[in-house]
Amino acid sequence: MSSALDKYAKSSVPRYTSYPTAPHFAKEFPEAVYRGWLAQLDTDEPISLYLHVPFCKQMCWYCGCNMKLASKYGPVADYVESLIDEIDLVADAMPGTMPVRHLHFGGGTPTVISPEDLGAIMTLLRERFEFVPDAELAIESDPRTLSDEMVTTIGELGFTRASFGVQEFDPKVQAAINRIQPPDMVARAMDRFKAAGVSKINFDLIYGLPYQTAEDLQRTVEQCVEMRPDRVALFGYAHVPWVAKNQRMIPDDSLPKSEQRAEQADAAAEALVKGGYVRIGIDHFALPGDTLAVAAKTGELHRNFQGYTADAAQTLIGIGATSIGRTPSGYIQNIVETGAWARAVAAGNLPVARGHGLTKDDNLRAHVIERIMCDGKIDLAAAGRAFGYADDWYAPEQEALAELQRDGAVICDHGKLTLTADGVRLSRVVASVFDTYLRNSNVRHSIAV
Repeated sequence: MSSALDKYAKSSVPRYTSYPTAPHFAKEFPEAVYRGWLAQLDTDEPISLYLHVPFCKQMCWYCGCNMKLASKYGPVADYVESLIDEIDLVADAMPGTMPVRHLHFGGGTPTVISPEDLGAIMTLLRERFEFVPDAELAIESDPRTLSDEMVTTIGELGFTRASFGVQEFDPKVQAAINRIQPPDMVARAMDRFKAAGVSKINFDLIYGLPYQTAEDLQRTVEQCVEMRPDRVALFGYAHVPWVAKNQRMIPDDSLPKSEQRAEQADAAAEALVKGGYVRIGIDHFALPGDTLAVAAKTGELHRNFQGYTADAAQTLIGIGATSIGRTPSGYIQNIVETGAWARAVAAGNLPVARGHGLTKDDNLRAHVIERIMCDGKIDLAAAGRAFGYADDWYAPEQEALAELQRDGAVICDHGKLTLTADGVRLSRVVASVFDTYLRNSNVRHSIAV
């Protein structure tokens, strides 16, 4: 590793899918404030919807998501009823029928829902919202539990994109993370989706897994490239057993060291680029014609709770337990515990747990952090002027930026900040310089690389 990577790779920093990040949202946020934000939305501006389904049929040891095992369908059916009720509550709080450009079902494993229940949810969404003609409808799925009936239903409902958690194909690594899915299983699931009319496919891969080597991951990438998904996300495993108890099944001494993680990330990225994929930001790759690659090329790439996106909507409505959303006024997170979330919905309340109203300073820093994460460069002085600040608004950050420049991570020149090749890999570290909430925080995050 370079000296900059060696110095900063172990830094504990957020992934910056929002600013401020979720740990800094206020607790017991007033539901009435969120209602007010929804009532102020512009009915001419398309929004995005995110629906969270926190159930899986099998537990993966690496998972850091908020999820429950669905050994029986009863709890899932109950959850769907509450999800439907929340959709109505949210739609009722809006000033009219809102246009929708992006819809994403995440989890958990959304395809744990029965085909009938998925159809009922989509029917209601189309009744309460107006999906624009070219809307993207995406859903996450698990090849191990994906039924033919569900694939057919997803196609008939008009979904345009499906996502698989591939992670790693090496058998030893799969056994260590409790996720056994051979390459041919994933290939068959991909073929079934395409035959059903779901034309776009995403793969998720992970480096830094137990017993994983750079050679293992490179072989996995080469197998994935042969399948030709439209997008590949390459995430670093976040070992946070103090948050995700299932991760305690992974021995600490089985995990690659920092320099090995960097080697794995480099090998996977090199194989993806060699395979014809465009590198996007810190952890995404896409075929040149994919909308994500186009957005990155034209400077229209964005970042939200699903990671890098071509979605420019200012409003993302999160529906379901633990989901996070935002409006131009601020961020909202729903109640995490499914029982408490369902009780709030049953009482006719938007199930708000935490939130944050955006200030003028938040908006400036959110813009700067997003451009660092998406473009690898930002004109700091011009950004300040755009938000009504003096050119030197970032004076408190100049000492930290100077250190990053000495370490070879950035170049600062007359108010313009550019990340070097090493700096791009340390985007989260550079972005954290502008995070005023992080400075006095003891919140633990995953390491930078």
